[in-house]
Amino acid sequence: MPVSGWAGVRVVVTGSSGFIGGHLVHELCRLGARVLGVDRRNPEPGAGWEHLALDLAAHDAPARLAPVCREAEVVFHLAARPGVRDADPDATRYRRRDNVTATLAVCGATPLGLPLVVASSSSVYGGARVVAGRVRPSHETDPLQPRGGYARTKVLTERICAARAARGGLVAVARPFTVVGERQRPDMALARWIRALRAGEPVTVLGSLRRGRDLTDVRLVVRALLALAEHLPPGPVNVGTGRVVSLEALLAAVAAELGVVPALRRRPAPAADPPATRAHTGRLARLLGPVPACDLRGVVARCARSIPPPADLHSQRASANMALHSPC
Repeated sequence: MPVSGWAGVRVVVTGSSGFIGGHLVHELCRLGARVLGVDRRNPEPGAGWEHLALDLAAHDAPARLAPVCREAEVVFHLAARPGVRDADPDATRYRRRDNVTATLAVCGATPLGLPLVVASSSSVYGGARVVAGRVRPSHETDPLQPRGGYARTKVLTERICAARAARGGLVAVARPFTVVGERQRPDMALARWIRALRAGEPVTVLGSLRRGRDLTDVRLVVRALLALAEHLPPGPVNVGTGRVVSLEALLAAVAAELGVVPALRRRPAPAADPPATRAHTGRLARLLGPVPACDLRGVVARCARSIPPPADLHSQRASANMALHSPC
C-alpha cells in the first residue's frame, strides 16, 4: 500500500551516495525514516543511515538485496550510470549493466506488494518538439524517441517497471528533467562552469547558448519522489517545471554569482543532446500542487557554495574519475 507518513518507516534507497540519492536520504532521515542506503561508494562521514556496499549488477546482488528489500516498507531505485553522451567508452561499456541489469536485480528482489519508486529520465523523449518557434512540453503519453545509449537503457528500465506493474506489482516511475543543485556531478555544465571560472579558465559551451533545458531543483525532485511513494500513480510522471531556461541565462547567472566576465570555448553539441527540453507538469501538479519554477539565482548560489575552491580541484577530479565506475 502507498505510504501515509515517514516517521519510523523502513526505506531502502539504491544510489544513496549519488546526487539525487544523497539528497533523498537526508530528507528521509529528517522526516524520521529508518534508511538503508545501497551503493558501491561509502556514504559521507557521519551519515545518519545504515549502508550496504553492493554492486547491483554483480551476480550475487539479487541474493544479497532480497533480504533487505523484504524487510523494507518502501524501495527507491535511483542507482544508474549517468550521462547522456556516448563519447565516453567507460560509460558506454557499463551503462547497460548499471541501468538495466541493476534494475532487473532490484525489481526481482522487491516483493510485488512493496512500493517501488524507480528513476527513469526525460531523455526517453529525445528532447522537446519545437512547433512554430515554441518549445512544446513533453507529455508522458508522447511516443518515446530516445537519442543515444543512455536514453535507450532508460526506456528498457521503464519496460521492466511496466512488466512489474502488469504482474500486479506496486511501482511508480519518475522522469526527472535536468536536475540541478548542490553536490551535483562534477561533469554537469553548471559544476564545470563554476570550476572553470573560479580557475580563470574559459567556459566550454556545447552547441548554441540558445539551447534550453527544463532546469529542475533537486529539492523539487526529492519532493516528487516522496509523493510518488505516497500515492503510487499509474504510469510515468514527469518531474520538471514546465519552463525552459536557456544556456545563456544559466551562464549569465553563474557569471553574476562569481562576479566575472566569462570567456567562451565553443564545441559542437553531441548528437544525443537535444535543442531543448520541457516537461508537461499536469501529472506532477496533481501530486504536489502548483509546480514552482527553478530559482535560478538561488540554485546557482547553492552550487557555488558546495564546490571546493581551485586548490581542492585535484581531489575532486579524482573523485569524478572514481564515479565513472559507480552506478549512482
